[in-house]
Amino acid sequence: MQSLYKLYRTVLDDSDRLMALTILSLHALLIWGDTRAFFSALLLCHYGFFLLWQPILRQNKNLSWQQALIIVVLACGAIQLFTDLWFIAFWIAGLFSLISGRVLSSEARQVRLPKILAASYLLSILLMWVVPKLINASDDLTAAEFLLNYFLPTLPLTILFLSAKNRPATQTRNIDFFYTLLIFLLTSIIILGSFAIGVIWKIHYLNLLVFVIFGLAATLVTLSWLWNPGKMFSGLELLMSRYLLSIGLPFEQWIKNIAIHAENETTSDGFLIAAMHELASLNWVSGLSWQYDDIKQQLGETSEYVSTYNSHQLKLTLYSHWLFTPAMYMHVQLLTQILAEFYEAKCREETISKNTYMQTLYETGSRLTHDIKNILQSLGTLSAAVEQNDDTQNDAKLIELIKAQLPRLSRRLANTLTKLELPSVEKRNQEKVSVWWTNFRQNNAHHQIEFEAPAKFPKTDIDTEVLDSVVDNLLQNALIKAKREHNIKINVALMPSRHFCLEVTDTGSAIPPKIANKLFKSNISSQNGLGVGLYHAAQQAKLAGYELSLTDNEDGEVRFRLEMVSVQTGLAKLSGGL
Repeated sequence: MQSLYKLYRTVLDDSDRLMALTILSLHALLIWGDTRAFFSALLLCHYGFFLLWQPILRQNKNLSWQQALIIVVLACGAIQLFTDLWFIAFWIAGLFSLISGRVLSSEARQVRLPKILAASYLLSILLMWVVPKLINASDDLTAAEFLLNYFLPTLPLTILFLSAKNRPATQTRNIDFFYTLLIFLLTSIIILGSFAIGVIWKIHYLNLLVFVIFGLAATLVTLSWLWNPGKMFSGLELLMSRYLLSIGLPFEQWIKNIAIHAENETTSDGFLIAAMHELASLNWVSGLSWQYDDIKQQLGETSEYVSTYNSHQLKLTLYSHWLFTPAMYMHVQLLTQILAEFYEAKCREETISKNTYMQTLYETGSRLTHDIKNILQSLGTLSAAVEQNDDTQNDAKLIELIKAQLPRLSRRLANTLTKLELPSVEKRNQEKVSVWWTNFRQNNAHHQIEFEAPAKFPKTDIDTEVLDSVVDNLLQNALIKAKREHNIKINVALMPSRHFCLEVTDTGSAIPPKIANKLFKSNISSQNGLGVGLYHAAQQAKLAGYELSLTDNEDGEVRFRLEMVSVQTGLAKLSGGL
């Protein structure tokens, strides 16, 4: 029993050795199976070894009575048909394609070598023994009879004695259908081509064989060039890819319809429902259900053939009228992935739209908060002036200051409330530079500020609301710095130029480089009162056609400049609004 088990482990449990025994039994059947008694025994032996080796059904699989009946019927049919040379030719071609197809899909050299030896034997016996008998050209290969009888069997015998130490522990028994079919078709072309040329031309078999093989080689080279010819035209590869992508429907039409739904539908949910109706309209789809997040919906009718697909967060269950093939399953997987990508894009579009809306609200609120802060700072300055006035002789000047400031602050507060109620509608107050400058000096005359102005004022109109807000912010920052640092001089100069240009300078300490580099670009937390207000002031000035910049930043000279970008730009932005 142990010896039989050892024989089973070394021979019958090894796929390559079973393949070698199948080929050896075939050789004995072809060469020495002339008599009826030997023929039946050798055929049964060959068929048995083939069933043990064949890569379609596993050895340890339990056969049903239907499968066992099919095997018996095939055995009976083989006994009747194996006397026909045409059947033998295509049987060898089938064995050759099964083995060669696995050679192309194998990777390790020690795995390919036994199959290469077996394929070499089958191709040799096919071309040197079977095909010559089909065209009655056996006399052309009389010299090769010794090689056929005694040398070719050494190829499968070599497989029996190859070491199994370096082989993988688990050998794959699956076949590559595409490679197998392609090799079988090529082998059939050689058989039929040799027969047709031999019957028609009546030439020597060796010449015929060379002609057929080189003709087939030239054909394969031409097809390989046509598969991917480069820049001349698209080639067969693209046509094949388009065909494989168009299983069940035109792929381009599907993409076009999905893109149209993505463009027409305003919401991601609406797009998903429209896309699912598009998918349900296919003739091989019975119904489907999908789930995204916690929302689950269903369309159509269920069936016994169910396929599930997951792409990103979209879970799709598809019910079909028939069972999907692997190619069809991959095709639907691709369609589902494309649908999910479009859906994700619609979701991102909605998120960006919401973020834009919230950003608009944030910027509008920040601008209005900035305006109210400037107004409150001005009111605080007036309140401080009233509290610090101990001289009754200055009451008259103080009352005049309050009378001049309160209407201005009231107008600014009214404009701010209007912006709060209608953010998209903003009132513009345009004045001459000379008028604004005069009012500006009077309103800030109580501060320790030096004012400078040219003899001739620019003749361009300016937006007083924007200038009051931005310049007040610059002055408040300078006055806050003056409270912390002593002996600081603040200068406001209207520059002599054709358009509006104003500079606010103080002699205090320079702004730290980390803050100065990010000034006007983002909100910055600063102990000096700079950053947040100046960022919104710069944005407000930019929308109105002005540019706020820090031109000098040194100890003893910190200069801000508010300048109209150009007369045309400023007027266009003033007339266009925010």
